Amino acid sequence: MIKKLLKRVFGRTARARVEGKCHIIPFEVHGVSRDGISPAARKVAEGLHAAGYKAFVVGGAVRDLLLGRHPKDFDMATNATPEEVRRVFRRSRIIGRRFRLVHVMFGEEVVETSTFRRLIEAEDAQTDEHGRLLRDNEFGDQEQDAARRDFSANALYYDPVSQEIHDYHDGYADIRANTLRMIGDPLVRYREDPVRMLRAVRLSAKLGMKLDAATAAPIAGMKELLGNVPQARLLDEMLKLLMSGHAVECVKKLRAMELHHGLLPMLDVILEQPLGEKFVMLALQNTDQRISEEKSVTPAFLFAALLWHEVLAAWKVRQGAGERPVAALHAAMDEVLERQRAQLAIPRRYDAIMKELWLLQPRFEQRGGQRPLRLLSQPRFRAAYDFLLLRCESGEVDGELGLWWDEFQDATDERRAAMLLPDEVPKKRRRRKKPGAKPEPEAAAQMALPIE
Repeated sequence: MIKKLLKRVFGRTARARVEGKCHIIPFEVHGVSRDGISPAARKVAEGLHAAGYKAFVVGGAVRDLLLGRHPKDFDMATNATPEEVRRVFRRSRIIGRRFRLVHVMFGEEVVETSTFRRLIEAEDAQTDEHGRLLRDNEFGDQEQDAARRDFSANALYYDPVSQEIHDYHDGYADIRANTLRMIGDPLVRYREDPVRMLRAVRLSAKLGMKLDAATAAPIAGMKELLGNVPQARLLDEMLKLLMSGHAVECVKKLRAMELHHGLLPMLDVILEQPLGEKFVMLALQNTDQRISEEKSVTPAFLFAALLWHEVLAAWKVRQGAGERPVAALHAAMDEVLERQRAQLAIPRRYDAIMKELWLLQPRFEQRGGQRPLRLLSQPRFRAAYDFLLLRCESGEVDGELGLWWDEFQDATDERRAAMLLPDEVPKKRRRRKKPGAKPEPEAAAQMALPIE
C-alpha cells in the first residue's frame, strides 16, 4: 500500500524499498537534504558511523523538516550505548538517572543522543492500578525504539549520511496526509501515559494536523486518568502547550474535548473566571504573536496574567474590609499565590517577577510629579507596560491610560513636562525616628512596595 501511495504522489520513478517491517524512503522521494540538518548533528552522525554504529536524527526534527518547518533542535538516536558514545566524542557527558543520555557538545550547540529503547511487553511492564507505566527505560533496537514512540509522525529516523528515512509505522504517509495518528492501541497508550492526550491536542494544534479518528475517540472517556498524573508533570505539559505559539488554538481544542473542570487546574483558571477570561485569552494571543515574531516570552508573564483577576478580587475585598491599599495588595498577592500553588504547582522562582508586574500596575495611575519618570526607570517597565495594555484592551481600565503611557515613554523632555498631570498625591512629612527604632508594620509595607 505504501508503494502505491508513493507512486501516486511522487511518480513512477520515486520508490521506497522495504526491509523487514521498515520502509526505507530515499532522498529522491522525501527531498529532505542533509543541508537542513545542523552541522553539529551531522558531525555526531558521521562520528558514530565512522566508529561502526548506526545514528539517526529522530522525532520532531524529521517531522518538522518534512512539513517545511525549521526544527528548534536535532536529537539523535543510535545503537551505541552511552559509554560507547562517550568514547567516540571527547566533548560529551552522560546525564540522567532513570535513562542515561549523552550530551555531545560542538561549540555552543548541544546534541542530545539517546540509545535505542525497547518496548516493554505488557506482561513485563510495571504499571500502577490505572495502567500508567512506571518503568520504561531499557535498551533495545531501532524497531523497538520506533514502536515505543507515541505518534507515527514522531517515529521517523533520518540518516544524514545516506539521506534516507527509516519508517516503521507509515509516519511518512501520515505526514503527507496531514494526520496525527497514535502508534498501537490508543486505549493502551493513553493508560500507559495519560499526558499523551494533552500531547495529541498540542501537536495537532501546533502542526495544523487533524487527529486520526481512532486517536481522538477515546480521549473523552479516558480524561479522568489525568487525575493520576503528578501536578508538576501536568504543569510542565501545560507550559509547553501555552508556550507553543499556538496557545489559543490549543485551549480551544482542550475546551472542545472538555479537558478541564478540575482535571487541569491551569485550564480551569483560564476558562472558569467570568471577568478574567477575556484578559487571559488576550494574554495568550499576545504570547502567540510574540513567539511568531521570535520575541522573548516568559512563563512568569503568563502566570501573572492567569492569576491577576484573582489578585484583583482579593485586593478589593481586603480594601473593603478597611485594610490600607499597600498592605492589602501585598496580602492579596501572598494569599492567591499560596492558594494556587497547591493546584498549579507554580515554581517559586517566578514569584518575584509576578509580584513586580502586579505591584507596578497601580503606579501607572500616578501621572503627576516625578512618579512617571521613576516608573520608566524600573527594570520591568516594558513587561508591566505590556501587561497594562492587555488590561486596557480587555476593558478593565480606560484605554486612554495606555495611550498616555504609549506617548509619554517616547516623548521629548519638553513634551513629557507638558503631559504631566497635577500631582494630587499628598506628600507625607517624615517623622524623625529614634536610632535603631523598627518601622511600624504599615510603614514597612510602604517601604517594600514600589508604589509611591
